[in-house]
Formats: sequence, C-alpha cells, structure tokens
Amino acid sequence: MKARVTFHAVHYFDERPQAESRPATVPLVLPDLHLRLETDRGVFSPDRVDTGTRILLESVPPPPAEGDLLDLGCGYGPIALTMATRSPQATVWAVDVNRRSLDLTERNATAARLDKVRCVHADEMPEQVRFAAIWSNPAIRIGKPALHAMLTRWLDRLLPEGAAYLVVQKHLGSDSLQKWLTEQGWTATRHASRAAYRILKVTPR
Repeated sequence: MKARVTFHAVHYFDERPQAESRPATVPLVLPDLHLRLETDRGVFSPDRVDTGTRILLESVPPPPAEGDLLDLGCGYGPIALTMATRSPQATVWAVDVNRRSLDLTERNATAARLDKVRCVHADEMPEQVRFAAIWSNPAIRIGKPALHAMLTRWLDRLLPEGAAYLVVQKHLGSDSLQKWLTEQGWTATRHASRAAYRILKVTPR
C-alpha cells in the first residue's frame, strides 16, 4: 500500500500534514501589490506562487468592494490576501481543510495588516454566510467525485449577483469541468485563457 505522506504533491489534501516542517518565504509580486509570504512543506506549492494562481490573480476583474468573499482552498494565502488588498472593506474568508495552510494564511494576513481575512476550516464555516465572489485554484487532483462535491457545496453559496472564478489547467480537465458545471445548471464561461490554463467564470444556477 502506498503511504500518502510519502508523496509531496498530495500533502496539502491532509487536514494535519505529516511532512516535516521546513519554513520558507516566497514573493507575490503583482502590478498592485508586493508581498512576501510564509510557506512550509505540506501545503500547496510551497516553493513558489503557483502559475495557475498567478494567472488567476492577473486575469480576474476586481472583487466586489464589500460583502463576503471566498478563497476556496487558500493554501498559504496568495488569493485571499490579494482579494483583501483589492477590496479592503470586504470580509475575505480563507477556507481550506489543511490546518497548516490556515495557520500560514493567518500569519501572512497579520503580517500584511489585512485584518478582514478570516481563516476557517471548511467544516467550520458559518452556514449563513453567502458570497459575493469566489476565487479558487481548486484541488483538481482530489478526483472528480470529491471535486464535484466540493464545488457544488460552495458554488451554491454564491449570492444571486455573485460570480466565481476558477483556474484549471487544460490538460487537467478544464473543458470537461466547464461542461459538467453547465450540465449542473450553472452558467460557466471561459473568462480567459493563457499558458494552458483556463479561467472559468461561474454564475449561480
């Protein structure tokens, strides 16, 4: 039997990663912000800000100025902190199943003085919160059944006027995901395409 913890790529799916801690920092440089983020082993893309995440942040329109915004699968926080920087009056919910990721995001938000970032485990998110926007680099590698269940759970919490932006690599199934979303009743369109990544815009069903 394969031991899950021996594969670096899947550590970030675990609630409490077994990978030995090895703290580091990575830069997040965008036209409108420059942050240095704490990272660690056992979280998604600890050595650099993932290409898909960067393309998402460079491609999406500004988030709503107010309300509740969601970073689904926050990792160490590049998406959540960008949303909070661009919409300082909004409340940004950084959600993950990985406790190490949540701790890193909280520390990074504190260091950046972004006090409206709320770091919450996926199972501890208040049920009544609805989102004006969702930005996500979703965990495609968890497999289609788990991915579809996760997206259904969170996309159904979009406000009627809200929108989600998802970044997915073409070779990891962006086109089939867009088709599935449409079949389930959401409106899913290709917002942008760059370097084999698709940015899907999803609006409520």
